[in-house]
Amino acid sequence: MSAVNDDRPPENAFAGGSLYGGSFEPAYAGILSFMRRRLSRDLASVDAVVWGIPFDSAVTNRPGARFGPQAIRRASAILCGDPQYPFNADPFEHLAVIDWGDCAFDQGYPMEAAAAMRAQAETILASGAFLLTLGGDHFVTWPMLAAHAARHGPLAMVQFDAHQDTWDDDGGRIDHGSFVARAAKDGIIDVTRSIQLGIRTHAPDDCGIEILTGEDVGTLGVAGVVERIKARVGDAKTYVTFDIDCLDPAFAPGTGTPVSGGLTSREALMILRRLGGLDIVGADVVEVAPAYDHADITAVAGSTVAQYYLGLLAERRGRRTG
Repeated sequence: MSAVNDDRPPENAFAGGSLYGGSFEPAYAGILSFMRRRLSRDLASVDAVVWGIPFDSAVTNRPGARFGPQAIRRASAILCGDPQYPFNADPFEHLAVIDWGDCAFDQGYPMEAAAAMRAQAETILASGAFLLTLGGDHFVTWPMLAAHAARHGPLAMVQFDAHQDTWDDDGGRIDHGSFVARAAKDGIIDVTRSIQLGIRTHAPDDCGIEILTGEDVGTLGVAGVVERIKARVGDAKTYVTFDIDCLDPAFAPGTGTPVSGGLTSREALMILRRLGGLDIVGADVVEVAPAYDHADITAVAGSTVAQYYLGLLAERRGRRTG
């Protein structure tokens, strides 16, 4: 008869004895937290915080991304407990990570939601922890960029997306298709160091951001795309935002505005894996809308993107401490 592991008891999300190390619970059981991390609001000695923003009041097509954080957490349960592919290591050997839960805001006052998101993000960032955000529609990236820029200054932005999100913004719209225009206008992102990849739609303005279309990605290949990203971003402090509709609907049907001709999951993850040399200070994965997906395909992709972020961060931490 096997004994209970005292260091990693069942329900690691609230009963685990340490912030480090993997969990040994079955993937089909237990309280939902991202990769079984401790559910906590204690930021002492924490390296990274995962939280959700269940907001989709800014969509222009299909709603449902408010359920994205739940779906990503559920799909992530299978990712913890073994060395993580392709890093061949447990990221939690080097990283103390908590799941903060979800951002709090009053859904009855959507015009006030962005301020609440930014204020809570700034509280987390003030601790020095890395913030990984699970959306929510792509509007939530606007307050995240603002919070990170307040700490780090104007940011390079690497955006995986089918859409440029540069539609005209008057400074007050709640619209997931205009947050990039607002960030560029307000100087929160450095457009000369920013790049979008996987774009498969037209917008009236590129805001000076370099664009790699879905066809460009196919033509350049993974190595060529990574070279273009690194050349554009350089050593700038960088925010990476991953709209799941960057992927072709075959790989991410559960999203609000699907566009054919996108990246495969493998292409996107291969590109992300090779961005470890960038100075990534914040990241998100957004627009997972599980109701349009019959088998958690999209949530699995979204949770894997989030796991890669933590893998890259753990590698950087390991290089600093090793």
